[in-house]
Amino acid sequence: MRIDIHSHVVPDRVVEQISQFPTEYLARVEGQNGARKVVHEQGYVYPLFDEFHDPMAKLESMDRKGIDISVISPAPPMFYYWADVDLAQKMARLVNDGVADMVSANPARLRGMATVPMQHPDAAIAEMERVVRDYDFKAVEIGTSIEGEQLIEDRFRPVLKRAQDLGLFVFAHPYYVGAKKGLESFYLTNLIGNPLDTAVMVANLMYSGVLEELPDLNICLAHGGGFTPYQLGRLVHGHKVRPETRQFTQTSPRELIRRFYFDSLVFDPAALRYLIDLVGADRVCIGTDSPFDMGDEHPDQTITSIPQLTSQEEHDVCCGTALQLLQEGSSGF
Repeated sequence: MRIDIHSHVVPDRVVEQISQFPTEYLARVEGQNGARKVVHEQGYVYPLFDEFHDPMAKLESMDRKGIDISVISPAPPMFYYWADVDLAQKMARLVNDGVADMVSANPARLRGMATVPMQHPDAAIAEMERVVRDYDFKAVEIGTSIEGEQLIEDRFRPVLKRAQDLGLFVFAHPYYVGAKKGLESFYLTNLIGNPLDTAVMVANLMYSGVLEELPDLNICLAHGGGFTPYQLGRLVHGHKVRPETRQFTQTSPRELIRRFYFDSLVFDPAALRYLIDLVGADRVCIGTDSPFDMGDEHPDQTITSIPQLTSQEEHDVCCGTALQLLQEGSSGF
């Protein structure tokens, strides 16, 4: 069995609202039929593939890629972290109800992941409680930063703690608005900016003591953890020699790295082998980033190409780790 922990949607409810009220949502839908695209005033433009909003198209894509179960999460432009509390709450509910609609089309193969209005912590907590109560979601997707603010800020702590207490795992996904200095060309905002943002978030969580304050919080990192696993030695060395890194924790990043889970989206079998050796296959799961063009179209080949992969490692990466995050057993599948 193969479970994809990283598969995006833009539900019909959201598309319809943006189409009808572009001024309110600071976004518009352009084009017709299969050529539609969503244009956000913040800088996002992306094709509105059928797979984003049609559950049958999502299932067809899964079949093509050999995926049995997908945990579907909102595309990052749906975060709306810039919005006031009323619009942010409205968008989160639209998105999450739309995700639930898609899951209901085939609950045997689809699982839901929520978004919450992180910039308004009380509203974020209320929305988490709602999706757990109404839809039994097991995951919440959170940006690696909130409009430039790091997750270690005190005001976000109650949200993270409530996710922990509700048994939700956090899927940390980078997002960006507009260009970043030095990354304006060659799509570097995504190619370098996204994995960099993840690495910054992880380092902050490690050095701040937040991971020890919330010992049961499970965080899964998109894109193989960004640059973090491959520069872990530098973080470890810095913790030994720099007093700034020991203000809030004496625990080495070498130990804290296993507080995280990682998807498989690194596009290199040797890098994926290194990641498994570093954190263990029981911390790695399939992630396709479907249907974006920076996704993995052949996750089966990704797994079978990992050097010296054992049968237990293959089981963990394909489904064991994901089932652990989803708090599900494998007997029913």
